Amino acid sequence: MQDADLVSLRGPVPTPRQLGYHMPAEWERQESVWLVWPRDPLTWPDRVEKARGTFLNAMKAITPHQRVDLVVHPDLLADAQAAVSAAHIKHVTFHAVDHQDSWIRDYGPIYLTKGPAEKRERLAVRFGFNAWGNKYESLLKDRSVIEQLGDKVGSPLQTVGMVLEGGSLDVDGQGTLLTTKQCLLNENRNPDMVQGDIEAHLREYLGIDKVLWLGDGIQGDDTDGHVDDISRFVAPTLVVTAIEEDPNHPNYRPLDENAHLLRGSTDAHRRPLRVVELPMPKDVHDDEGKVLPASHANFLITNGAVLMPTFGGESDAIAQRRLQQCFKDRAVVPLDCRDLVWGMGAIHCLSQQVPATRFRTDRGAVDDVLRNLKVEGMKTDRLARD
Repeated sequence: MQDADLVSLRGPVPTPRQLGYHMPAEWERQESVWLVWPRDPLTWPDRVEKARGTFLNAMKAITPHQRVDLVVHPDLLADAQAAVSAAHIKHVTFHAVDHQDSWIRDYGPIYLTKGPAEKRERLAVRFGFNAWGNKYESLLKDRSVIEQLGDKVGSPLQTVGMVLEGGSLDVDGQGTLLTTKQCLLNENRNPDMVQGDIEAHLREYLGIDKVLWLGDGIQGDDTDGHVDDISRFVAPTLVVTAIEEDPNHPNYRPLDENAHLLRGSTDAHRRPLRVVELPMPKDVHDDEGKVLPASHANFLITNGAVLMPTFGGESDAIAQRRLQQCFKDRAVVPLDCRDLVWGMGAIHCLSQQVPATRFRTDRGAVDDVLRNLKVEGMKTDRLARD
C-alpha cells in the first residue's frame, strides 16, 4: 500500500479503529441474532419448508436466552408469524423486508463495540457484497437489505469500500482475526487490492491488530473458502479446526495444512494458540452427486447455547463432545442441518449476532474465561479418546 492510499484510508471520516471500536468475540454477551426466513427455491430445491423447520428448531434454542430478529419477505410475513406462533416461540421480532435469500452473515451488518461491558457503544459496518465473486446474479438483490432495515440495524452505520462477507472471518475479540487466502485474496472479490491493502482495511474497519491467514477451505464450498466452515475461535487463544481423517479425501491436505499453521501461530498478544480438532462429517451429496459443504465448524454461539450443525453420521456425537468441552458456560445443542446444507451453508452462515450494549457479566472480562477454561480429558492439539 502506498502512502497516498493510507491517507485516503484514514481520510476526513474517522475509521472505527480511530474511534476506539473493535469487533467483539461471538461468545461475548449478545442482544439478539438476525435470521432471514427462507424463501428461495433455487437455494433449497424442494426443501424450503424443511429449511423453515430447521429455522424454527434454531429459534427454539436461541430465544430462551435472547431475542431473534427475523427478516421476512412481505409476502410471507403472515405465514412466518403463524409458524412461529404454532411452534410456541416467543421473543421474535419480525421485520418485513424485500429480499432474495437468507445468508445475512455475508450481506448483513457486522457489529463493533467499544467501552466497558456494563455500558458498551455499538457501531455497524457495511462491506460490499457481490454474491461470492458474482456467482449468483439474482442474489445481488440482497445488497439492499441493510438499507431497507434502516434504523432497525440498531446502530450507526459506516460503509466500507471493500467486498467482504462475514463468514470469511472469525475473531477472538482481543485483536486477532482468522481468515483464508483462498477467499480474501481471490481476484473475484477485490482485484485491485493486495494482501497489505486488505489487512489495512481489516485493522481500520474491524479494529484488528493481527490477521492469521489460513490456506484453502473445504470441498463443495461455493464461497471460496469461508473460514467459518473450517476454523473458529471459542475462547482467547483457543481455536477449533476441522480435520479430515481420510488421507485420500480432497479435504485432508488443506485442512491438515491449516491445523499445522494454527499450531505454529500466536494471537495479537503473542500467546501461542491451542488447537482442538473437530472431525469432518462423511460427505453429504445433493441429488446430482455434488459434494455439499457440510461442517460441524459452522456453529453459532449464542448467550445460552451453541448451535452445532449435525448431518446424521458418527461424527455428530464426537464433534458435540469435543465442542462441549470448550464451552463450560453454555450447552452445545445439536441442530440437524442436512436440509440447510443443500443451500451451501449451515446455521452460522444464516445468522448474524448483535452484541449487547448493556449487561452484567458473572465472570468479568474475557480473560477470566481463559483463566477458568479447562479442556478436560484431551490434548488440545488432538483428542485421543472419545
